Amino acid sequence: MSAPFIGKREYFPGIGRIPFEGRESDNPLAFKHYEADRKIGEKTMAEHLRFAVCYWHSFGNAGHDPFGPGTRNYPWDAGSSPIARAEAKLDAAFEFFTKLGVPYYCFHDIDLAPDADDVIEYEKHLQHMVALAKMRQQASGIKLLWGTANLFSHPRYMNGAATNPDFAVVARAAVQIKAALEATVELGGENYVFWGGREGYASLHNTHMKRELDHFARFLTMARDYGRSIGFKGNLLIEPKPMEPMKHQYDFDSATVAGFLHKHGLDKDFKLNIEANHATLSGHTFEHDLQVASDHGLLGSIDANRGNAQNGWDTDQFPTDLYDTVGAMMVVLRQGGLAPGGLNFDAKVRRESTDADDLFLAHIGGMDAFARGLEVAHALLARSPWETWRAERYASFDKGAGKDFEQGKLSLADLRELAAQQGEPAKRSGKQERYENLINQYLMR
Repeated sequence: MSAPFIGKREYFPGIGRIPFEGRESDNPLAFKHYEADRKIGEKTMAEHLRFAVCYWHSFGNAGHDPFGPGTRNYPWDAGSSPIARAEAKLDAAFEFFTKLGVPYYCFHDIDLAPDADDVIEYEKHLQHMVALAKMRQQASGIKLLWGTANLFSHPRYMNGAATNPDFAVVARAAVQIKAALEATVELGGENYVFWGGREGYASLHNTHMKRELDHFARFLTMARDYGRSIGFKGNLLIEPKPMEPMKHQYDFDSATVAGFLHKHGLDKDFKLNIEANHATLSGHTFEHDLQVASDHGLLGSIDANRGNAQNGWDTDQFPTDLYDTVGAMMVVLRQGGLAPGGLNFDAKVRRESTDADDLFLAHIGGMDAFARGLEVAHALLARSPWETWRAERYASFDKGAGKDFEQGKLSLADLRELAAQQGEPAKRSGKQERYENLINQYLMR
């Protein structure tokens, strides 16, 4: 195992590469379930999970929230210029990636490089940092899962980016999308994400919704065409979210995005990046939005986090709920995996967590939670009666009239005649408690 990447200085001293020590370990800086090279079925854990660290929360969020400024002072933010700070942050990030032992990372354009209102200056900053990131990737073996552009933070995007009612803003958004696509290709990124943070509306009184949605589709089509023209062969991903920061966002949930992609002929190039906290904000479970995306053949990647039902906003907490991770991995395993997507920890340590090792502890917990979810989901699918039970519940469609119905061989009148002949159907239990008990049984092993 190679040594962790260390740049000009060490930003996490006293912490080495995180080892796997198993369930009996009391070492907080060790994995209890995630063993990268251990095979689950035909793939290793690393191949199943494809973990990535997000650049924005992990190295740019100092603990600020809507009610106060940050609580952490990062040593990489002490540089004398924006470029010097960006270079230091890059070194800190790659030190963290290699010590944690993840294969991937993700970034927004202005996480990696300083932003600038002047287009040429913005492009120059990003090109400089991409060149450095490429060297860090080569030195460490860490790869880019996906890149994206931040089209929601700058005041120019207060009314949206691709859906903005001002064409000048739409054109300025294209600057960032073009540059971020180029950066992703240069760094060998396997996917590219669009999160429309302000693609929506605050009030219908002043909004032409259909026109904005048509503009959004046109913009995504142009981005696809440009990405393919410069050699990007990966998935283009849309990340659904129902609201926040806008009152209503156009990428509300998996079903909404799937319908949008199919309507505009974008479903061959675009898939979905599902975030757990966004799914719950839309009134669904994490597993539900994953299943909807998968059923459409559109589940491409996952942002792994969770929310807090008592807060009611996008808290982006690290995932620790094993029921969530088991449910998620059941969907992923049934569809044959996530590659070229993965599990990106779009999550931030709590405002009250101010020690350097807290970032490691949070990721270790999330990685262990998904590793255990993978173990249990695989066991349920491969060794338990779970799938047999599900199949038996739908057995009436496997032969006879039920099969004819599925194959489109019956009319509504035919169904009426069959119902009259059969009489009142017998009640058949859904056995929900049996499934819940089986999950607990396997979790406790």
